[in-house]
Order: sequence, then C-alpha cells, then structure tokens
Amino acid sequence: MAPCCPAESTKPAFIGIFGAIVGGFAVSAVFFLLSFSSITAPALPFPVVTATTTNLSALSTPAQPETMYNRPIWKSPARGSRMPSPRAFRLTRDMVRARARDGVIVVTFGNYAFMDFILTWVRHLTGLGVDNLLVGAMDTKLLRQLYLTGVPVFDMGSRMVTEDVGWGSPTFHKMGREKVLLINELLPFGYELLMCDTDMVWLKNPLPYLARYPSADLLTSSDQVIPTVTDDSLENWREVTGAYNIGIFHWRPTEPAKRLAKDWKDLVISDDKIWDQNAFNDLVHTVFGQPVQGEDELVYSYDGKLKLGVLPASIFCSGHTYFVQGMHQQLRLEPYAVHTTFQYAGTEGKRHRLREAMLFFDQPSYYDSPGGFLSFRPNIPKRMLLDGAHTVESHFALVNYQMKQIRTALAMASLLKRTLVMPPLWCRLDRMWFGHPGVMEGTMTRQPFLCPMDHVFEVHVMLKDLPEEEFGPRIDFREYTFLENPSLPKQVKESFLEVRLCNEHSTRCSTANGTNKHRALLLPRNSTEQMLLDVFSSYKNIKIIHFSSMVDGFRGFADAAVETQFRNRVKRYTGIWCCVEFREIGHIYYDMYWDDKPGWKPHPPQNREEDHPPWKSFHD
Repeated sequence: MAPCCPAESTKPAFIGIFGAIVGGFAVSAVFFLLSFSSITAPALPFPVVTATTTNLSALSTPAQPETMYNRPIWKSPARGSRMPSPRAFRLTRDMVRARARDGVIVVTFGNYAFMDFILTWVRHLTGLGVDNLLVGAMDTKLLRQLYLTGVPVFDMGSRMVTEDVGWGSPTFHKMGREKVLLINELLPFGYELLMCDTDMVWLKNPLPYLARYPSADLLTSSDQVIPTVTDDSLENWREVTGAYNIGIFHWRPTEPAKRLAKDWKDLVISDDKIWDQNAFNDLVHTVFGQPVQGEDELVYSYDGKLKLGVLPASIFCSGHTYFVQGMHQQLRLEPYAVHTTFQYAGTEGKRHRLREAMLFFDQPSYYDSPGGFLSFRPNIPKRMLLDGAHTVESHFALVNYQMKQIRTALAMASLLKRTLVMPPLWCRLDRMWFGHPGVMEGTMTRQPFLCPMDHVFEVHVMLKDLPEEEFGPRIDFREYTFLENPSLPKQVKESFLEVRLCNEHSTRCSTANGTNKHRALLLPRNSTEQMLLDVFSSYKNIKIIHFSSMVDGFRGFADAAVETQFRNRVKRYTGIWCCVEFREIGHIYYDMYWDDKPGWKPHPPQNREEDHPPWKSFHD
C-alpha cells in the first residue's frame, strides 16, 4: 500500500534491465551445471501427490503426456532424475498453455527469502482446486527448491539476491519493475492474467468471481478502508479514495490493457525514482470518470477506452479490512483473499499476521519446540477494556496492563527455556502512519478490538539474533492462536500442565499436589527464580505449561547481571502508537517498563531531542 511519506530515494543500477532477464539465464546455467547432477525432493509439509489424488482441472481436459509443465502440483520429479536444462525453465507460450485453464493463468513471483510465503500461496490455491498457476523464480536457489517440491516454476533471469530485500530498498523497487516487465511478457500470450504478490493468500477460488465481469479489461484491488458497498459487488468506484493496490489484479489480454502495461513499463524504466504502484495509479487516472454504459460498476480509465473495476476490499481484503476491521465478518461475507498490507514489522510482521489468522503453513518443527511451550490466560479488568471513552489515555492504560503480564511471561519463558505463546492483545485505538481520531472515520473498526501483535510489538526485533552477552538468551515466541492451530500435533496438545497461582501465605498453596496429573499445580505468587527452577524441573517433558494468570507470577531474576540483560532485550520489543492529530510529532512510544517511571503519561515527544525509544538516548 502507499505509505504516508515517500520511500527513501534510491538509484538502483538499472542499466539493461531487459538484458538482465536474458543475461540471468547464463548465470542460471552455471548454477545448474556446477551445483548438482541428480536431484532429491526435500521433505516439506505439503500435500504428496498419489495415485488417488484428484487433479480437478484435469477432469475437463483430454489426457496428455506428463511433462514438467503439466505435471500435477506437489508431485516431485523422480528420485535421482537429472535437473532439466536452464532453457526448460524459460517462460514461453507453451509453458503457459500447459498450465492455463479456461484461458486463465494465476501468477506470483519472488526470491528464496519468500519461499515459505510462496509455498503457502500455492497450498491455499491447490486446496481450492486451482492449479492453473505458475511461480516466477528470481534466483536459482528458489527455482531449484520449487521444482523439487513439485511447484510449476519458471526462471525470471533476475539474478536476485536470496535474502529479504526490505520494503523501499533499491532491490525492492527492482522487484516491482520486474513485475511490470513480467506482465508485459505474459499478456501477448493471449491468456487472462491474475497477478499476485507473494504476501497474500487465497481463501476462496476467485476465478468464478472474476468471470462475472467479462468485459472488464482490468480488475484491481485497493487500499480502500471505508466500505462503498455492503454486498459482494465491485466497489463503487466513485467513492473509492484509497490507492489501487497492485498486489492483486486481474488483466485481460485486450488492446487497452496491453497499451496500459506498455506505458507502465516505459514509465517505470524511464525514472528509477518512480514507485511502480504510484505510476500505475497515475496512468489509470489519466482519463477517469465515465461509467461503462450498462455496466455501472466499471469505469472508463487510462486512455478513455480501458474498462476498470475495483475489487471490493471487504472480500479481497487488505491487512486493515481483514485483520483490524474484520469487515467480511461484520457484513457476513466470505472473503476471497487477504493481502498483508497495513502492518508495521516488515516481512516478519506479514508472516506473523498470517500465523495469527492460522493461514500460514509452517514446517512441523515449528509446532514442537524442543524446550516446550509456556502460555497464560491474560487478566484484564472489565473497566479497562470496556468502560469510559476510547482515548489515548485509556488505550495506553489497557495496553500497559497487558504488557506488564507479557513482560513477566517473557521472563518466565526465558528462565525455563520455553517458547512463549503470546496472549491475544486488546487495543482501544487503531494504529496508522498519520494522525487520526482513534479509529478512521467511516471504517467498521470496533472498539475495543483484538489488535495484531505488530500494532504494539516490534515483531521483527523480537526475532533478531541479538548478542547474548548484552541481551541474554533469545526468547522464542508463537502467535496467540498457536494452541488452536490444527497443525499442532496431538502429542503436543495432550502433554499439558495447568498452573494456578495462589497466595503464598495460604495453607492450601502448595506445589505438593502437582503429583496428581488430573489437578492443577498450585504455585505461590511472586515465586523466586530458584523456586520456579525447582518446581518445573520435574516437568521438563511436559510440552505445554499453562498459567491461569501472570499477575505477580515472578519476583525477578536473582542475578542483577541477568536482570540487566533481560531488560536490555525486552525494552527493544515495543514500538509506537501513531498518531495524535495535528501534531508535528504525533507518535507515542510504548515503554516495557512504564511502571518503573512514577507519573508516566502517554504523551508524544515534545521535540526532536525527545523523539527516541525509551531505551535509547538522543545521542545514540
């Protein structure tokens, strides 16, 4: 989605971008020749094609000899077979013809850093019976792995790095331009093209919906957050104020669409400072506003001949309409897609959003941490959650109350060497990149609402490998829906110990009853480090230890140096709330140790000298 301010101005080396596509094949060839001669499919948690597996689309097409182009998805090449030549992975009309169904091809692309996103994208589609898809590989490492996994893949010849490129970086912009080039390469083949970013997933087969608008040259998603319709029809284009989002859009191979694609390509190549999405929006609005006669949901745009429709954000969801507003639920609609926009923690935040919604497919090891898991039931007084006005003060009072419990849970997880299952997080106010009155007017955001973790916590920082000598041991964590995920193995789910905190002065508060597996273990509040280690040393084989509460659960680390390391780590875990209206500096920093500062108030920084995280000084 479009940010509130322009991305960093960069100047990637873009000489000969077309040549890169061709030249990349030479690099690919070297990789293929030097790296291996025979192949073995990797073990991945995805469907295995067997003799009984039904290929839905194959039922309507005549039987053809199986090739690498039309092989059923998830069917790996024969063990020990040789890798096809680099030439076999070039994008051609024959390749598209072999995979297209009813004249439609669904495409995404990326580099190796997004392989788990790509596999999730493919698995959702194949689970919906959609196999007319292709994936463009921007590096040879991804190309090889997708081929071995049985995913239809072609070589984009991009010579891309295999790491995450980061939003707004020169390589990020290069990826965007390659999307434009790819569209221009595909449209002349004569097939309808549903082009998708890898950071989205399909929840319902979109092809019947797109077929409802056969005269549309282009159907695009958008960053619209205010509903313009309440059913599953296209957005009322007259009321759409959000930018058109090029993460999901459907092209028909018409002459107006081809002209738009060419002009878009020429524009982004002529100036490497232009963001591809902005360029697309500018071109589409060159001529705009005349409704298509008899098809009022479509509008003439671009050159006055291209017929454009805007996919409804309630069911072709953005990260805001799905994760924050839950617009589809409130309107009782079935969503087709969710795109992880409107989030605040980079690629890691996108992945975590999908995990929270149980839409991401992880490796089996993700669901069975060697040290086991620690979870707890959050305690939130009704007055904090529901009473009074929704203000900056009441929002921070609510979040801080939860944050203190999470801080205790992080300390316990670190001490017991367990992975923390985060609790659901409640917010009173939405987060954006600009000032707003708490929630954006006209949206369907309810108050309070379950907010994504990245609204408060720096998910990407929590996943960093920080130096242990300064920050103590890494603390792994999982999303709040983790224990509900169907992928959680039965043996993990059933290895469960409930722990109830009790008054340490009560005669009934004793850990001795822990020998009865049918009763909860009683644990005194404000337990010491040694007490926790002693008690739970008997339960190292239990996979899930669940606390009934975290309020006053742990007195703190006995070693001052360990306490300092822990504080250094978790202080960096919190982000900002944004933003108070009509202020030059409107954001407010969350503070993991807000309660250590008497009189702490949620106020924005008064000047640039004060504008830094609580753990950092102005001079750092």
